[in-house]
Formats: sequence, structure tokens, C-alpha cells
Amino acid sequence: MVFGQVVIGPPGSGKTTYCNGMSQFLQLIGRKVAVINLDPANDALPYECAVNIEDLIKLSDVMMEHGLGPNGGLVYCMDYLEKNIDWLEAKLKPLIKDHYILFDFPGQVELFFLHSSAKNVIMKLVKKLNLRLTAVHLVDAHLCSDPGKYVSALLLSLSTMLHMELPHINVLSKIDLIESYGKLAFNLDFYTDVENLSYLQYSLDQDPRSAKYRKLTKEICDVVEDYSLVNFATLDIQDKESVGNLVKLIDKSNGYIFAGIEASAVEFSKIAVGPVDWDYYRVAAVQEKYMKDDENFDDDEHSGD
Repeated sequence: MVFGQVVIGPPGSGKTTYCNGMSQFLQLIGRKVAVINLDPANDALPYECAVNIEDLIKLSDVMMEHGLGPNGGLVYCMDYLEKNIDWLEAKLKPLIKDHYILFDFPGQVELFFLHSSAKNVIMKLVKKLNLRLTAVHLVDAHLCSDPGKYVSALLLSLSTMLHMELPHINVLSKIDLIESYGKLAFNLDFYTDVENLSYLQYSLDQDPRSAKYRKLTKEICDVVEDYSLVNFATLDIQDKESVGNLVKLIDKSNGYIFAGIEASAVEFSKIAVGPVDWDYYRVAAVQEKYMKDDENFDDDEHSGD
């Protein structure tokens, strides 16, 4: 039985940075990790990937050959991957014996709540390779500082959950920067628990741009509350405790913790007893050709989203 994560989220939410940091963390607690890059636009990877979709198809080639823009090109790439799923299966089979899998997907949100190709790829892999996957949906935490954007993030999260049909965890990423774009109107628990959204109405009414959509916003909030599915974990990828807490949630959702309870306890004891040599800004050898000075590495500019 093979376990792993499907890492998705809007552009700029930090998916590639997450895969880099998460793979390092999991390796330090004793898991063999394989990162699978399925983003054909991500040509500057900060990690060494075990499988790279660019070996099959490149977004730049698709755009040039078919005259498509970035969004249309990504849809074409996912359709192409679905039609050539045997290629991906063959690449994964040597890894699934003893690796934990991280799938790094593109940041085009339509792929995960509207189009079916990405979902079909995942479902075929789950069925044929007996994978136990959790969808980790990253949302930039700074959206909480804008009520309108936060409501949009709620609707996107709900739509993605219903479409993907996987164990699902929504994550407010970059939680250490949550107030960098403005002070929050409520305590952090309000945004993570997603309860009593009617309190957002006052904040929305203060902005003339949002006030005109008051009725629509109320209906969206009612839908989110009626389903009662959306809540958020938080993540600071530079903080080992924050990453460890998220890993425990993921392990519970996909069954990893139940498949090897004793092993899981041993893993986390490794980080509980003291500091670990986890360099979040470590750049893998594959990245060195893209960057001359890794001290200037900025996760927002080089996230690949």
C-alpha cells in the first residue's frame, strides 16, 4: 500500500515550495520520498524530482505548436497526460515499492474544480497502483486580510473538494505572513474554523466594491456553511512543528497512521527529542544551474506556481 499527497492550489500559494520543504521534512523523519512534477510550466525546480512531466510534454512546446495561451496549454498538457497515463504508471511502478509520493500539480485552478483530466489521472493511478492519496489544497493566508478574497477562497476550496473526491485538507500557507497585507478583522480561529460567516458582512460593507455584491456574497457564504465541509489547517513551511502537525493530519486522512502506527510514532520521536538539520532554503543540485546564489532564493518568486 502506497501513500502520498496531491499538492494543488492557486498560483502563488506555494505548492513547489511546499513540496521542497515537505520532502526534506519527511526524509528527516525516515521516509523515502519521491516528488513527481506534473507541472509542465515549472522549469526551475528547487527539488530533485523522481518523475518530470517535461520528459513527456512541455508547455512552451504546446503553446508554440498549437498557438495556445498558458491556460489553454495547461489544459492540453493534462489531456495529453491522461491519454498517455501508461507513461506515468511505468515511471511510478519502481517507486511505489518503498516511497512516499508527492505530486506537484500546476496552479491553474480550473483543472481541479472544472476540467476532468487531472482528476481522471489521479483516479486511474489510485485504482491501478493502489495509492492512498490526500489532496493538500494550499491557499495563501494573506487572502484572509481581504473579506472578499477570503470568501472566494472558501468557494474555490469547497468546489475543489467536491470535484476531486479525495481525502482533502485545506491549508492556509505562509501563515507567518498572514498580516503582511493588512490586519485581520477577526482572530485566526475565525478563518480556520469557517463558522458564523455572517460576521464577514460588516467588513464587506465597508468596501464599496464589495457592498454592491452583498446579496451574492451572502448566498455564497450560505452555501459554504450549508455544506459544512470547509475548514483550514495552517502552515509555516519554515517551522518544523507546523509542518509536523500538518503531516499528522495528512497521515490520519489517508490512513498512513493506521497502516503503521508504531513506525509513525518512531518517525515523530526523531523530531520531538531535539532540533533537526532541516534547511528549508536548501537548493537541490538540479536547481543550481538556475541560481548562482542560493542565499537570495525567494520562495514567492521561485515557487513555480
